[in-house]
Amino acid sequence: MNNNIKKIARTGLVAKGIIYAIIGVLTFLAAIDMGGQKSGKLQVLDFLEKQTFGNILLIIIGLGLLCYSFWRIFQSIKDPENIGNQKKGKIKRAGFFISGLLYLGFGVLALISGFGSSSGSGGSGKKTSLLASDFGLIALGIVGVILIGIGIYQFTKVNKDKFEKYFSSKALSEEKRRKTIYNSAYLGLASRGVIFLIIGFFSVKAAISSDPDKIKTTTDVFSFLEDSSYGSWLLGIVAAGLIAYAIFTFMLAKYRRFN
Repeated sequence: MNNNIKKIARTGLVAKGIIYAIIGVLTFLAAIDMGGQKSGKLQVLDFLEKQTFGNILLIIIGLGLLCYSFWRIFQSIKDPENIGNQKKGKIKRAGFFISGLLYLGFGVLALISGFGSSSGSGGSGKKTSLLASDFGLIALGIVGVILIGIGIYQFTKVNKDKFEKYFSSKALSEEKRRKTIYNSAYLGLASRGVIFLIIGFFSVKAAISSDPDKIKTTTDVFSFLEDSSYGSWLLGIVAAGLIAYAIFTFMLAKYRRFN
């Protein structure tokens, strides 16, 4: 594989890891009442914007996310690692493409914020109206089922055979580094699985009840966890899991094997 493509992929993974690290740290601090806030990706942009040289940080993150988007779309179209055109391979590559589009939008939003442009939310009523239509509710239900599937898939990846193939033998040869990869993957993937399952469940529930207002964002999921029994503990564990996922992503950025 072209070295430039590898550099783009590694840059994108670093940017993704930074986003998850900020979400995890801010939410964990909120869980233990030490400041912070329950955060999703959009809240991360607000957080970065408020920092010294915030616009520069947003532009850097935006460019990094565009790199990640490029890598995912490149994986989907060019199949550089020979995933194949069988049913399982096609589903996986379709997932890469969707992920690439989502991160493309997030990266563009970060760049827009970094260059000082912003837009109001005056179109929210139209969006809600669209989701409340028959077509919108069906689409919402389908998305919810897909998200539940993604959540379950995260748990199936909590198996070293599912992810260690992406790491070089150098990364896995040293015991401390190998444990860091395994443990951060286990906790990180499990936390992501919980979040996807909850968002998917509420999306399906919103579709069945014809009430789009029941849709949950990542921030809403954190609030849902906090309001449940042992809420602060659950919130803290999931937030710590996202920090672990960030560490896993950073390890991927450094040691990923490209076949």
